[in-house]
Amino acid sequence: MEVISLFKLLETFKTVYETLNFSEAAEILFISQPAVSAQIKQLENELSTILFIRSGKKKITPTPQAELLYNQSLDILEEWEKTRHLVISQSAANEIIQIAASQTFGIKVLPDLMKAMLAVFPQISFKITLCNSLDVLNTMTKHEADLGFIEMPLQTGTLKRTTLMSDTLVIAGEIKETLWLVREPTSGVYHYSKRYFEENNITGPFLEINSNELILKLLQMGIGRSIISSRETDGLHTVPLAESYERNFYLLERGTSDSEAAAQCSRFITKWISQHTDA
Repeated sequence: MEVISLFKLLETFKTVYETLNFSEAAEILFISQPAVSAQIKQLENELSTILFIRSGKKKITPTPQAELLYNQSLDILEEWEKTRHLVISQSAANEIIQIAASQTFGIKVLPDLMKAMLAVFPQISFKITLCNSLDVLNTMTKHEADLGFIEMPLQTGTLKRTTLMSDTLVIAGEIKETLWLVREPTSGVYHYSKRYFEENNITGPFLEINSNELILKLLQMGIGRSIISSRETDGLHTVPLAESYERNFYLLERGTSDSEAAAQCSRFITKWISQHTDA
């Protein structure tokens, strides 16, 4: 058995042991239920033992051998993760990775993500620029950034676009306010604001502001209304929007990157997002 296959099997086994449900384990691991069953069977064959007693369609019971393997696998997987991160860090030594991020993602998601990335890639020098979605795309296209995060379903040409997570938009501000605070046309949220205004025959007045921070400050002062991310609404009066106003955050990367460090960061980002945020 290849070593990498062993770690994959142990990770699957650990998840099944903790959930005692093949279907639930499959959802957590983002694979099919038959794949989970096949991997557990492969591990049982490798160890020449039964790990789970199947009784009924869904109910499973771990055997004493499974309990022993679980306790041992926790240490094995922890050591493997430490070793893997160490190897990744050394292979990415002295690289500079430039990140361009749209404002909502940059303020609400990127800080926690960067904390994790700095721990895993201590020898990479990161540079971060916050701008609107279209500027992120242009920066990536001109090779001025290695990775980008946008909030708008733009046509990305040769760039690879990966959906990371969803984001719910709401109307924030007091209902009596008639002034609408809007981002510039090249921002991600403007795409949805414009659609809302057209659907509801709203013709203004509008105040265009190219800063989420300033918009939030004005809203907190009781000035105007705005369509913003539900992640930014602390203390503000909000009105929900229809499901069609749920948008996605996307990761942009070059399909054929000559930077192994950028590729490693990309793989880490997608895995971290799936594990630490509501997708």
